[in-house]
Amino acid sequence: MLEAAERSLSGERRGLRALVPFLGPAFIACVAYVDPGNFATNIAGGAKFGYALLWVVLMANLMAMVVQSLSAKLGIATGKNLAEVARDRFARPVTFFLWVQAELVAMATDLAEFVGAALGLAILFDMPLFLAGIITAVVAFGVLALQERGWRRGEAVISGLIGAIVISFAIEVFLAPVAGSGVLHGLFVPSLPNNEATLLAVGIIGATVMPHVIYLHSALTQRRIVGVDDEARRKIFRFELVDVIIAMSIAGAINMAMLATAAAVFHTRGLTEIGDDLQEVATALGLYLHADAGTIFGIALLASGISSSSVGTLAGQVVMQGFIRRRIPIFVRRAVTMAPALTLLAIGASPSRALVLSQVFLSFGIPFALVPLVLFTRDRKLMGGLVNRRVTTMAASVIATVIICLNVYLLEQILFS
Repeated sequence: MLEAAERSLSGERRGLRALVPFLGPAFIACVAYVDPGNFATNIAGGAKFGYALLWVVLMANLMAMVVQSLSAKLGIATGKNLAEVARDRFARPVTFFLWVQAELVAMATDLAEFVGAALGLAILFDMPLFLAGIITAVVAFGVLALQERGWRRGEAVISGLIGAIVISFAIEVFLAPVAGSGVLHGLFVPSLPNNEATLLAVGIIGATVMPHVIYLHSALTQRRIVGVDDEARRKIFRFELVDVIIAMSIAGAINMAMLATAAAVFHTRGLTEIGDDLQEVATALGLYLHADAGTIFGIALLASGISSSSVGTLAGQVVMQGFIRRRIPIFVRRAVTMAPALTLLAIGASPSRALVLSQVFLSFGIPFALVPLVLFTRDRKLMGGLVNRRVTTMAASVIATVIICLNVYLLEQILFS
């Protein structure tokens, strides 16, 4: 891979062959953008409000492209990940706070991913959720063991799981009576019908722009292919930018397909509350769409949960090592973070409701990753030739401001409404 990358940088390889060695980091990162939390928020949004929140998915995906490109650029320019740069530049109390909140966000993420995979197994094999959770744990350890033997193998497995999600929702959209005019209106005419729609909109953003993967993406690019000078680093970033655009476009298309399918199948029938239970969603898809639609949905949910759970665990390692220079065995981390999810399944709490609320919680962690990222990538001494252009910094600052304002509004609604 390194030899191929060097030939691409020197101009010996051109076109698609030049791009191939640089593909991968964004595809790993994009897994977090199609995790089970996305299933919950997108299905709920489509069932309750039809196509009205498609514009939120589109805007969140465009935000994700900007954010992930900045994260990739930081790793390429500095040879460090976001957590390491923050540790070097912030006071120790600030660094400790950022680490603690990042770990809490990672736990909320892991809850959504693990519960989602268990729901997928329960849908496919009609088994109790707790048993499905135990099987999910075994599978998760297996995927981590494979990744420990080499990242290329891990990338191949995760890419295959993303492919399964893409195929699944391509079939669902093909089968569903999706209204083209409704999709276009939802994409390009912004609206928030009521406070519940605002809550779901923030949840969609929280499920799309993921704090933990902002840290992870910079770690995936920091030493993958090292540029010897500013010109080489600029070339590497251009290739990685294409990687980001392709991967995030795929993730965005999947999210839009989820919401559009729910709008076409459920909202049109007045089944506005069905999005609150993903097992009911699978059953209803089989009833109203196609006999196999529920099974296809379960496959997509299982693939999403397994792949995103593995990525979340790796992000947790990056956060701990970066902020406090500590590492724990990855299998220990996996065991600790899956414990809350298994407890939730054991006591019979609503897993689908937990998915939606976990995404709302995640959105509160975004500013603590995004604001430092913007500050660092606009610093010429740190970034060298890859420093942000003024328009890039302005766009990223607007994204951070919009997300923070949405979170403040959501907090006011929860506490005082």
